[in-house]
Amino acid sequence: MCLPFSTVYSAQSKATKQLAVQKSAALPAHLTTRIQWTKFPSPNYKNEDLKEQNRSAIIRIYADETGNISNASVQESTGLTHLDNLLVQAVREAHVKPHIENDTATPLIGYQTFNLKLSQDDAEICPYPFESKNWQAQQQNRKTPFTYRTQPQLDIDSDLLNGHNRAVKFNFKVNKHGDVKKVKVTQGSGIYALDQKIVQAVSNSQINVKRTASTLWMYKKSSFKDEIKFDLTHCE
Repeated sequence: MCLPFSTVYSAQSKATKQLAVQKSAALPAHLTTRIQWTKFPSPNYKNEDLKEQNRSAIIRIYADETGNISNASVQESTGLTHLDNLLVQAVREAHVKPHIENDTATPLIGYQTFNLKLSQDDAEICPYPFESKNWQAQQQNRKTPFTYRTQPQLDIDSDLLNGHNRAVKFNFKVNKHGDVKKVKVTQGSGIYALDQKIVQAVSNSQINVKRTASTLWMYKKSSFKDEIKFDLTHCE
């Protein structure tokens, strides 16, 4: 998510690629237990919504061939109807990566687990910015394989770490415009929601790649890697 040697060939290749992936709702929906989100559900709830105890739920999701959520229902309830409705609404506002099979985008059916925990005092919860290994080196003017044009936006706080330090390693491809494509987690944190937030942040970013004079004319997809660590001492 071919190395054309002229502008003409490049244009033809791009057109061919656009035509290759078709959309079809006629094919059976792909069933998965690991949904790849491009916009992760972000339910907004308070302690009073949980009725003084941690809650969990599983939401069944149906996405069309474009990745839009066309239906969401409760598979396993939190035990509270209003909280279930809140989760369903958050899912409906999210977006998933379309499933591609034989160059054809098909609908998708999947299940997303939510673990909702009582928050401690707000002072104990702090946000984490995107401070990956490459970003930190870039800020220190050290030599790096690539540079982020702007700091990727990350929506993560200490509560998501579940009391442990976490680390995520990932790689991605980039096109000739510097747009990040096909982000893949190579070493997860142990928390799927956290991994997906990293994927989403990097997917929405752009990078600069230094090319030599001899390769400026050539369109070549490049692959890069980075990693990010979340230390609980960040909040102390």
